[in-house]
Amino acid sequence: MTMIPESLSFAILAGFPPLVGLYAAFIAGLVTAIFGGRPGMISGGAGATVIVLIALMKSHGIEYVFAAVALGGVVQICIGLFKLGKFIRLVPQPVMFGFVNGLAVVIFMSQLEQFKTIINGQISWLQGTPLYIMLGLVSLTIAIVLIFPKITKTVPASLVAIMIVFALVIVFNIETKTVEDIASVQGGFPPFHIPNIPVSFETLKIIFPYSVIVAAVGLTEGLLTLNLVDEITGTRGNSNRECIAQGSSNILNGFFYGMGGCPMIAQTLVNLGAGSRARLSGIIASLTILLIILFGAPVIGKLPMAALVGVMMMVAITTFEWASFRIINKMPRHDIFVGILVALITIVLHNLALAVLIGVIISALVFAWESAKRIRARHFIDENGVKHYEIYGPLFFGSVTTFLEKFDAQNDPNHVIIDFKESRVSDMSAIEALNNLTKKYSHENKIIELQHLSPDCRQLLKNADAVINVNVIEDPTYKVVS
Repeated sequence: MTMIPESLSFAILAGFPPLVGLYAAFIAGLVTAIFGGRPGMISGGAGATVIVLIALMKSHGIEYVFAAVALGGVVQICIGLFKLGKFIRLVPQPVMFGFVNGLAVVIFMSQLEQFKTIINGQISWLQGTPLYIMLGLVSLTIAIVLIFPKITKTVPASLVAIMIVFALVIVFNIETKTVEDIASVQGGFPPFHIPNIPVSFETLKIIFPYSVIVAAVGLTEGLLTLNLVDEITGTRGNSNRECIAQGSSNILNGFFYGMGGCPMIAQTLVNLGAGSRARLSGIIASLTILLIILFGAPVIGKLPMAALVGVMMMVAITTFEWASFRIINKMPRHDIFVGILVALITIVLHNLALAVLIGVIISALVFAWESAKRIRARHFIDENGVKHYEIYGPLFFGSVTTFLEKFDAQNDPNHVIIDFKESRVSDMSAIEALNNLTKKYSHENKIIELQHLSPDCRQLLKNADAVINVNVIEDPTYKVVS
């Protein structure tokens, strides 16, 4: 009962037929309940993955959406098979803040479309009595969702709000927009359907970015939910198995008229709060949704849109990370910039793929820049006239320029040792820098040697032996007398 309003609302929000949302809730819920890596976790047609697809829906239509969802499922299965779920952690927290806040604003702003109507072929805002009725019913829905949990949390507040507003509209015969005014919800069992798109490289270029971000967003939300369930239940789920189950459900979604889905935190908490710790509740929930699709369509069609708008506005308000305002003064400036930029791209372009990608790239570049500034060198000349350079901080593409500036080949003595005890050689740029430094000292007829390299750094230099020429001092091996 908590999945149906959200799945319907998100489907309508994205411009899909309402049935596409319900099919997604049924397919995603059933597959992950049976095969998922975390008993007690509930999946369905969730908002995060749907918002990603709005731009694709507007530019290319629903057939491309189905193909992107199915391909996203393939990506998720690959991530699970190769045990790559841990790399979801590479999405920084400021990007997550920006993503979630942008998502919330998009959800809220999109609800304003329901306050418009078509008059003589022209789209215009509601006016007069229809506007006041819509505002009143939406306000009532929001009020019930806010107040009802203080009375009891046994029944979902959003469901109660929809039922009360629905009853008022029926009893007092109030004229207002309903779900069936948007599209029919009459349907049967999800039909098999191969997405009607050209099979070409051009098509792949269009859908692949959306598929990757659908996979990443779904797995991010899924693995966060899985960790939450682990904490609540004191047990441990299988993240890679969950990735494979999510991927399988999205492939089925793509071929059975579903909009895609992922684990849903709110519904999972409702399930755990009711005492569920196994798979049966998720299976029953999915089968119930199928029964409602088969036999309850006439009732769902009469649901007032005002009730769904009110529920979705509350979803947006609760989705927004209000805590980000509280900690904004305590965050580094570049993190604030990344968070705001990701949110703005999400809001303006509705392109979560681009927003998250840009956020991750900027965060990575900032990290590289900050790490590059940390490299420093301490030098001294020992009693034998050998000059020692002790390097601190990582040597990689961002720090090689600063590293090379530390040395004075012309004025240094004939023998120089570089100590890497507090540093490490990280990449090809670092190897090339050492090679150039060696050449510079050789040109001055001076010897330069590397000392205290870690085993992985030694292996890196050994692999590049064909293209570089550096002198490495072997560290002594100490044996213990037994």
